[in-house]
Amino acid sequence: MDQGKIKTFHQYPRDYPMSPTPLPTPPGWQPAALNRGWTYRNRVDNAGEGQRVCDFYAERYPHSGHQTWQRRLADGEIRRQDLPIQADAPLARGDRLAWQRPPWQEAAVPGSWQTIFDDGDLLALDKPSGLPVMPAGGFLEHTLLRLLERRHASDPAGIPRPVHRLGRFTSGLLLCARHPASRAWLSALLRESTAGAGSVPGDQPHGCRKLYRALISPAALGLRIGETLTLTTPIARQPHPRLGSIWAAGSPDDPAALAARSHLTLLEQRRDADLVEVAISSGRPHQIRIHCAAAGAPLLGDPLYRPGGDALPDALPGDGGYRLHALCVQLPRPDGPSLIWATPATPGLWWAHDAERWEP
Repeated sequence: MDQGKIKTFHQYPRDYPMSPTPLPTPPGWQPAALNRGWTYRNRVDNAGEGQRVCDFYAERYPHSGHQTWQRRLADGEIRRQDLPIQADAPLARGDRLAWQRPPWQEAAVPGSWQTIFDDGDLLALDKPSGLPVMPAGGFLEHTLLRLLERRHASDPAGIPRPVHRLGRFTSGLLLCARHPASRAWLSALLRESTAGAGSVPGDQPHGCRKLYRALISPAALGLRIGETLTLTTPIARQPHPRLGSIWAAGSPDDPAALAARSHLTLLEQRRDADLVEVAISSGRPHQIRIHCAAAGAPLLGDPLYRPGGDALPDALPGDGGYRLHALCVQLPRPDGPSLIWATPATPGLWWAHDAERWEP
């Protein structure tokens, strides 16, 4: 995944309040620390021509109000054509803007993980809950990508880079690759699998298959043990007061909505939650969280998605509290049997039949 793509994940910068009394850092974690700041770059298009600087930023980054952008402008944080500007003047089409965000404190995150597979090119690892994969949502240095870059800086085989993403508080199997050709191959497989989500009735027999384990609201779906429910709610951008827009359940009539397909199987009924497995071939943003919520059974403890699949206005995608684990990934190969990687479920997501199921 190249640096140009990484930058697109910074489209929603926001300021995090700092805790007056930092909590003790667990062993093996990266402690909370200041980063070196980041420069967010924009080029003024036809829609932005004639807008004043603060109006331009407030419209594109609605997490910060107009007065906040005025302060940043006065503090010399915003540049045009690489020159500092302090007047809230109209913009011209083609203007190059840069907001130099000052250093901010990033929260402590897990700093280690278990390696599932590594052949010198492909790397499969067990990502811990709480560790962001890519820079986004207030995290720049405390991400899996940055940790991989630092730890493999002298690796003669190259730096393994993630080829897909998991949510910050989603644990489990994550695939990386060192060689550009391998990353391109894996990315193409994932794209093709996702692209077929709306047209294939059921799992694609020759496509990618990802299996997750989760806890959902108890007895909300009316399923029997072992019964499977297919979820096909489309996923679309919806208005959000803090981010401008957010991924949530969409309407089948929305031409911009993304087709998605999940197959949810009930494994156990517990007093406070149902244990389920969810198989997906598509890979839409927050797909499992949105699909479960849209079906009336949000992930237990999910602070963002409510029954129906809408997003609560005061929560953000990076907020934790839910239990979701990427258990297994199966990828087809044109010249042989499928590649399968699996990682054990985390405590609380174990199933009584796991031992026999994953027996070598």
